[in-house]
Amino acid sequence: MRYELYYWPTIQGRGEFVRLPFEEAGADYFDAARTKRGMAMMMRMLEGRGVSYPPFAPPILKAGRVLISQTANILLFLGPRLHLVPAAESARLWAHQLQLTIADFIEEIHATHHPIAGGLYYEQQKREARLRAADFLKNRLPKFLGYFERILGGNAKRDHYLLGSRLTYADLSLFQTIDGLNYALPRAMARSGRRYPRAIAVHERVAERPRIAAYLASERRLAFNQQGLFRHYPELDR
Repeated sequence: MRYELYYWPTIQGRGEFVRLPFEEAGADYFDAARTKRGMAMMMRMLEGRGVSYPPFAPPILKAGRVLISQTANILLFLGPRLHLVPAAESARLWAHQLQLTIADFIEEIHATHHPIAGGLYYEQQKREARLRAADFLKNRLPKFLGYFERILGGNAKRDHYLLGSRLTYADLSLFQTIDGLNYALPRAMARSGRRYPRAIAVHERVAERPRIAAYLASERRLAFNQQGLFRHYPELDR
């Protein structure tokens, strides 16, 4: 099957959590954001004309006649089809649970620079952002990374992934989250590397996988920037 992905054209954002499984699996996919008409195509989908289950926001996946939105929902659908989750229902639900936890984590990361409203500029909420970022670094970052570190610590070998010896889409999402944090909060993450070695090791192992490494080095991988989920403001990285 050829998949179609629709997302904003200038940022990695939540679309990147879908691209990474495609790249790891060597899937045949059309990335509308990399085309001139991609934005217009996505906006038509958001209008919901002639669609039984209209999407609220991108990313949007089209697979044959199936149209799906919400990142975790897309990955729940793709996981078995791309062989990035075990066949057992309990394992699929566990991977989905981890993905939903990552979604919560990402929302809190975004709130470090936009704590009041996404519609306001960062400069309009800098004071609140400093307060939110300080609490995030003290309390929330350790809570989330500590959770994934415990999950990884419960596996039999240190070089295993979140569900054991087999890579899943949840590991790819953990990679993307840590990669974004390395960009947004490099000083804090340099300190975290000593506290969460297993989680950092997953990030490194994923980056070294042949297809992922090739993707990261390609023009298809957009660079992090100041419009995406992960933004680097030195004053927040204390």
